Formats: sequence, C-alpha cells, structure tokens
Amino acid sequence: MIETTSQTQGLTPTSSPRAHQSAVRALILAIACWVLSTPLTTVAGSAAAFSGCLLACLWLDRQTAQARIFHLRSPLIVFMIVVAVAISASIAGWMTSTSMIARTLGAMTSYQAGQIVFWLLLAAGIGLTLRLLARRHSWGSIPELLFVASAFVITLAAHQRGMIDRPYFIGDFALIRGIDPSSILMAIGVVAVLALAVLLMMENNHKRLPYHFSVLAVLCFSLLAYVQFFGMPTPSLTDDLGLTGQSAAGGGSQSDNPFRDGENDASDREAPVAIVLFRDDYEPDSGAYYFRESAYSQFNGTLLWTAEGDSLDQDLVSDFPSSAIEVSDQIPAQDKRRRVTTTIGLLTPHRSPFGLDAPVRFERAPNPNSLRFRQTYTVESLVPEFSFADLIGRQAGSPDWTVGQWTEYLEMPDDPRYGDFARELISGLRAEFADDPYAKALAVKEWLDTNGIYSLANEHAYATDPAASFLFGDMTGYCIHFAYAATYLYRSLGIPARVGIGYSVPSANRAGGSALLIQAVHGHAWPEIYLQGLGWVIVDPTPARTLVDMSTDPQDSLQQMLADMLRDDAAFEAFLRDQGGDSNWSLAGLVRTAVAMMAALLLAAYLIRIYRVLAPNWASSQQQYRLQYRAVLDSLAAFGMTRRRGESREAFARRLAPTLPAFSELTQRHLSVTPGYGVSPSGAWQLAASQAGDGSGSEKRHWRQQRKHLQRQLAQSQTRWRRSIALLHPVPWLASR
Repeated sequence: MIETTSQTQGLTPTSSPRAHQSAVRALILAIACWVLSTPLTTVAGSAAAFSGCLLACLWLDRQTAQARIFHLRSPLIVFMIVVAVAISASIAGWMTSTSMIARTLGAMTSYQAGQIVFWLLLAAGIGLTLRLLARRHSWGSIPELLFVASAFVITLAAHQRGMIDRPYFIGDFALIRGIDPSSILMAIGVVAVLALAVLLMMENNHKRLPYHFSVLAVLCFSLLAYVQFFGMPTPSLTDDLGLTGQSAAGGGSQSDNPFRDGENDASDREAPVAIVLFRDDYEPDSGAYYFRESAYSQFNGTLLWTAEGDSLDQDLVSDFPSSAIEVSDQIPAQDKRRRVTTTIGLLTPHRSPFGLDAPVRFERAPNPNSLRFRQTYTVESLVPEFSFADLIGRQAGSPDWTVGQWTEYLEMPDDPRYGDFARELISGLRAEFADDPYAKALAVKEWLDTNGIYSLANEHAYATDPAASFLFGDMTGYCIHFAYAATYLYRSLGIPARVGIGYSVPSANRAGGSALLIQAVHGHAWPEIYLQGLGWVIVDPTPARTLVDMSTDPQDSLQQMLADMLRDDAAFEAFLRDQGGDSNWSLAGLVRTAVAMMAALLLAAYLIRIYRVLAPNWASSQQQYRLQYRAVLDSLAAFGMTRRRGESREAFARRLAPTLPAFSELTQRHLSVTPGYGVSPSGAWQLAASQAGDGSGSEKRHWRQQRKHLQRQLAQSQTRWRRSIALLHPVPWLASR
C-alpha cells in the first residue's frame, strides 16, 4: 500500500493555517530561496525560485487535513519531490545541450529557460517539503527556521574574513550605484533576523515563544559580545608567523615554535589584513614591498626567537605609537636611502606596528572609521636605493657593536653540518669575491632558489632542529624554513644575520595607484644580513619550484574602497559618487531607508493597535457591542488565544471559560445585541441601552468594567513572560476574528 492515513503513522496534520499567516510564511521562505539562488543562477532563475517556493507553500497551506497529499507517507512524498527535481535538472540540461532548441530559441534564451525550469521545480520541492514537515510534526517549524537562517549565512559566507566587496553580486550592485556594500550587508542581516522573528511569532505553541525569542536574543548578543571582547578571527597564516594576534607576548605553542608544519591553513589567504597609503611615489627594484614588523634574532638554545632586552634589534618598534616614536639614529647610510611616508590602516589586530623596509618614525594617525580599522598610524621609512656596487666589498657587521652583540647575531645550533655545507656552497666563488659577505650570501641564496621546493605540507616542525631537518632533508618547506636555513648558513660563515618577519607584497599589486592592499597570503619571513655602513640588507631566497598555489586574484575594487575609507569620509563619499555616476544614493542610504521603513511599519502597527483599543471611548452606543468586543479579541490574540477555523463565538468562549469566565459574559453580552442572533437588527442597540439603564454612558461603563474584570483574570492566569510579549505584540489585530 502506498497510501495510509496519517493516524497509522501517529501523525495528525494540523488544520490549514490562516490566510495571512500562510502568505507571510510563504513569502519568507520564497525570499530565502531567492537569496540562496541569487549567486548560483541568472535573474530569471532567481525569480523562478522565488515564484516556485511561494506558489508551492500557498498551495499546500490551502489543503485541509483531509487532503489526499496528507494520506501519503512522508518518505514517499520526499522521494517524489526528488524525482521531480531530477527530471527538471535533466530537462534543463537537455534544453541547453540540444542544438535544435538552441537554434530555434537562441543560446541565451534556451539557457534562461533551462534555469527557470530547474529552479522553479527545485524551489517548489523545497517549499513543499518544509511546509509538509511543519504541518505534520510538532518540530516541523525547526527546519523552516534552519533553512531561512542557512540561506542567508551561506549566501553571505563570501563576505567573511574582511572581504567587504563580496559576494560579488552584492558588491558589484552596490559599487555601480555608489552604495557602501557594508550597508547592503547590514540591511540583509536585519531582514534575516526579522524573518526569523516573524517565523517565531507565528509559532502555534505560544508557550514556547519566550524560549524561542530568548534563544535568538542570546545568540545575537553572544555574537556581538564575542566580537567586542575577542575581535574577529585573525588569519591563521599570519598568526603562525607571529604577525597577528592579541599581544606580542603570545602564549602557548606559538611562543615556543614558529614552525607550524601540518597546521597551515591557506583557506583564508585572501583575507585583507591592512591597507597602505603611499604619500610618496616609490617602487622597489626587487619587485616587492617588504614591510618588517619584527625579527627573530636571538638563539634560545633551540632556535631563533624575538630578542629579549634592548641590546639587539634597536631599529624595531614593539608598541603602537601613542605619540611620535623616532628610531632614525639606528639606520645607517641615509644618504643612500629615500624617505617614503605611508599611512597604514590595520584591519586585524597586530602584535606590533610594521613599516616599509627601514622605518624611522611612527606616529599615530586619526582613525576615520573605527569600525573598520583596528589601528591607524603614519610611518616614515628610509627605503634603500643600493646599487650592486654599494653592496659588494662591504664588511659584515658594525664596528660599534659590543662583543655581546656580535655573539648574539652569530649564535646558532651546534651542528657542524651548517658550516661544512655553507663552505661547500661558496667554494665556487671567484677569488676576488671569496671573502665578500654579500657575495657569499648570494651564493647561498642561489642554491636555495634552485634546489628548494615550496610547500605547506611537511613534518620538519617536529624535529629537534626544524631548519636542519629541512636543509639536510627533502628541501621542502615554506618561507620560515628557507629563512631559518639561510640565516644559519650566513651565521656559520661569520655574517651577522636575522630572520625578518612581516609582509612581502608584489609591487604590481598597486596597479599604478597610491594604495596597496596587504592580504594574509603576503605574510612572510626572510633572512637579512648586516653590512657595515648600510645596515640590514634583505637577501631573500625564492624557490623556483612550488607544490601549492598561493596566488590570489587582484582585489582592485577592495583596495580602492579601503584606501578611500582610510583617507577620510569625504574621500570615500567621493569614491562612491564616482562609482555611482548620477545615483542619488548616499553612504549607508540603503540601511537608513530600510530601518526607516521598518520603523514606520512598526509605528503604524502600534498605532492601529492603540486605535482599536481606544475606539470604543468615542464611538456611539450602537457601535459599542462591536468595537468593545473587537478590542477584547485583540487582547486575547496578543496572548495567542484566537478562534479556530470553523469555531463559533460561543464555542470559543466555552473553551476559554475555565480560566477566563469574564470572557463568556462579554461574549454573551455581545451576541445578545448582535443583529441576527435572535434580536431585531433595527432594535438591537436600543435594547442594549434600555437594559444598561441610562443611555450610552452607562453602556460604555458596563463594557469597561467587564473588560477590566477580564484583564485581571488574564493577569492571574498568564505568566509574566507571556504578559510582556502580549504587551509588546505589534499586530495582534491580524490574528483576532
């Protein structure tokens, strides 16, 4: 038997929902289908998804509990829906792959038709399944809530990790019209929360409403509290290098070992971490901008780590500036350097400020958008413009260093393999360069470039010396392995060296503009050597072979958007106007409009409720029986007490009589003077007035007394939670009848 009554399954389908509730619920589910389909199909396909879900929900809600569909088992219905969706997918594929249809309708028309067929039936199947579960099971409303929430979350997932111009269908729509995409995303978030709230308010079991709203409120406020106190998650790629995080001190395993083999997650490599504004034009000869944040220079017995004390790395700044910080006296060869000023806006928490190559001055900068930027500061840097002749022939180290400083910058693991291998690498140098520190460093770099393999997946971190495991093993690793190995090789040759930590961004990413976006993928570690009279010089190995694609697509629109935000609000407004052409939209205009519309609707709902409560006070005597009873029904509807479909007024009163006997009296009084209930229509109000005593004043007083009696009974029979919800309910008049 493929048919069975719902009773054989222990299921009793609920009666058909009220028309207005059915329409609202169908509209919300249809909007969720539209949101979910928008990034996946064409405009026509999204419209079909909206229409299919809406029509399916409305059709099912019009069916009574005795309808044939409710006599089929749920698995069978779901199977039929899946088959229908599969058939629609086949039809859509057939329409786009058949040359005859393409020639007849045109390629684009046949594709659009296929999308319409597929999304229409898919959304209809989703709507039917959700509403069928809601009608058959007490827990059936939960899948609806999860579907609506998931539709918004999945669609907006591309926005995570700071990509404020994504998803692209929102970002492109906003920027073309001169709107901040964040405004649209905020508006969508508001709509999502309102949709969930409306679905909760239509819950049949009103006793569970306080619980549902409490859970929703706790979830929302918990998320806000988490972001407020802990901030948004920072990219793992930069966390592992010690760049991003809450403090420089760090903790846990991160403070013990910078090697994170097997734990590297490149999924957030596109996450923006900072935006840099160039106040002076500068393009490096190396093809990459190096922004140094810190350095690993002191050997702790196991590996290199950040120096303790003030004797090392005096050119670095560990704290963000509250006032101007000068370090220019630590930078030599200033006549061979160029002063470049940049303003940096941090999008994620960083442990220390960073600057271009050799920063000499840090100063706090005004933050034009504290919701977007965690820190803003201005950096003056002395960037090198060294020629090859400037680098060759220099001695290593500084004559001003103490013995302790020399020792610290040359200390390394007690492994003779480093020295033996380094001497082997430089053995082929020409005689005139045999003792040249820079030539030796280039020889080491060239060998690492040729023989190293870039990969995030390796096991060197678990060795006693990860750098040795890499260098004398499979030569497979990422920047931290190359930097440590090169630094140890340089030190074994008597060249003071350290590992620089920061960002390396291709100069081509500026795309001719004055802004540069720094992303998580640009987090980098590199070796530096100290040459007398020049200071720290970057000699960075670049492996020719790679096993992982760490490239990212250009983010020109995001780069420009963040840059104009950092400049100031006026510049950002100008950027939006340029993007929007003649558009009259202003910054955050969509959010303000949406909020204003929702506030207006809410105000109108409350005004209607107040009017219906107060209307009997100025109505004539012949209208009292109708308006007073209507106000009573509104009060009951606020508590979820409404007439069932097909239930008479007398039966409704009898159902509530055990807890609200006053309502029975009010109903009897109302019906006694209602035309068509055994009293002449023309004489109904005169009869009521004569029974009341002395005219309209007594009539109104009698109704008010009975309503007060009913209110006292409601206060006694209902919990404080339900009374609070009833007081705040804006539209009980939609449910009363």
